[in-house]
Amino acid sequence: MKTQDMNRDWIATARTLNQALPYLQRYAGATVVIKLGGHAMGSDEAMESFASDVVLMRQVGVNPVVVHGGGPMINDMLKRLDIRSDFVNGKRVTDAATMEVVEMVLSGVVNKRIVQAINRAGGRAVGLSGKDANLMICDQTNPQLGLVGTPSQMDPSILRTLFEQSMIPVIAPLGAGRDGETFNINGDTAAGAIASALKADRLLLLTDVSGVKNAAGDVVTDITADQIREMTDDGVIAGGMIPKTETALDAIASGVRAVVILDGRAPNACLLELFTNHGAGSIIRPR
Repeated sequence: MKTQDMNRDWIATARTLNQALPYLQRYAGATVVIKLGGHAMGSDEAMESFASDVVLMRQVGVNPVVVHGGGPMINDMLKRLDIRSDFVNGKRVTDAATMEVVEMVLSGVVNKRIVQAINRAGGRAVGLSGKDANLMICDQTNPQLGLVGTPSQMDPSILRTLFEQSMIPVIAPLGAGRDGETFNINGDTAAGAIASALKADRLLLLTDVSGVKNAAGDVVTDITADQIREMTDDGVIAGGMIPKTETALDAIASGVRAVVILDGRAPNACLLELFTNHGAGSIIRPR
């Protein structure tokens, strides 16, 4: 590369940092919960990029919390172990045998892969599940679905303790039952419950789509809770986007300042959302 081109690149980098200053100041000390899933979990390169973003967030004073899923990895392991799954209305029934695999994959393979990526990028990540320190106590969601739980009692004190030590919690979506059971929790639901318990400044739901789309198919970049309800009633929001927007509405109602649904496949998606005027995806606000 020519010296002139290199100088131009460094000048652009310096300008970007200068423009980011108000946002860095704005989020200093803020809590941001990130639901990680989809593409960013399947690619080593995407995982490295995500981990670096999270470490940078911690470095500039943000308190990031990562909540992850792992459905494709669970499916692969169930197939390898020849464990058959039953479904009710398209949802997997989690029996005791399936639950063992779910916990092994989520708390073991997936969680530790994310922890290692963040640590390798220079952060200090700690892997947990909702069972640790009674972070998430659950009730059974639906007896027909077996060991699937909905968080009903939250104790985020362990997360605040980790923040004080500049550590980054990485949480598998598992919860404890009142009678000693282990419950599998939908990843978006778990992230929303944790964000609500922490009264987080932002909940970022990383997906494989670019955001909430209107009837014309265009991404709506700024949207209110009332507009979400209207679009859902009109059938504009449908399918897999409904659980995400429901999580967003519940989180906002519980004190989360705003929720962003964004494309986790985009490089540096979290940084674009937090530290630039452009943002990324669809931001959902109370009003």
